[in-house]
Amino acid sequence: MPKASARVKQAKPAPRSSTRKPAKSQPSGKPKYKRIVLKISGEALREPGSGDNISPQIVHRIAEQIKEVHEMGVEVAIVIGGGNIWRGLSASHRGMERTTADYMGMLATVINGLALQSQLEELGLATRVQTAIPIQSVAEPFIRRRAMRHLELRRVVIFVAGTGNPFFSTDTTAALRANEIGAEVILKATKVDGIYTADPFKDASATKYSRITYGEALSKRLSVMDSTAFTLCMDNKMPIIVFDLMAEDNIKKVVLGRTVGTLVSDLA
Repeated sequence: MPKASARVKQAKPAPRSSTRKPAKSQPSGKPKYKRIVLKISGEALREPGSGDNISPQIVHRIAEQIKEVHEMGVEVAIVIGGGNIWRGLSASHRGMERTTADYMGMLATVINGLALQSQLEELGLATRVQTAIPIQSVAEPFIRRRAMRHLELRRVVIFVAGTGNPFFSTDTTAALRANEIGAEVILKATKVDGIYTADPFKDASATKYSRITYGEALSKRLSVMDSTAFTLCMDNKMPIIVFDLMAEDNIKKVVLGRTVGTLVSDLA
């Protein structure tokens, strides 16, 4: 009788190591802030040395930066100045009645807001302009709850015409609107890369602050925002980040929480 062939036992695979790789940290592309107020000066829209008050190319570049941040899921509200067209305070120093001069400055911000809206919508971003002075044909009136709903629906909101009152700057408007809509931070976009001990264009020895408190900024009279805006932020613990708007991807870097410009907060 033939012998049964012996079965070859297969070796059992070695047990997998129970040691797991450590979980990866949060991706660098995750934004630090969900809702921001971006303060843009009117001067930022003008090409240096050009006779035009508004450069479509510069406005387009700014709009592209805003779109990039918006696509990360950040809710973006914008306060825009009007200094490229008209400055009420400067006009009052030249003899014009201050209240009238300030109202003219508010209207200048409406022009800038519409220019920015046009570029944002050209890039496919739904945008609403809200004005503190009723101008029904071109913009919605500012209504806090409506502005917040627009943001929740992924629309960019541009606040124009300042607070609607003379004697208040658009920096104060940014502080006021940021607190009203529950923003987490004010991003103040300027032509310098932060707050310095002196004007870096006039004083070569000026040094930059990486962080500074509201109290220090007020006591040292650092002319980045007016005292009313600083005080409003200080009272409500609203952080401000001052940075260079024209440096590549700077808005995105700030939103990601990278060290850019100067942080103004209640802790140094």
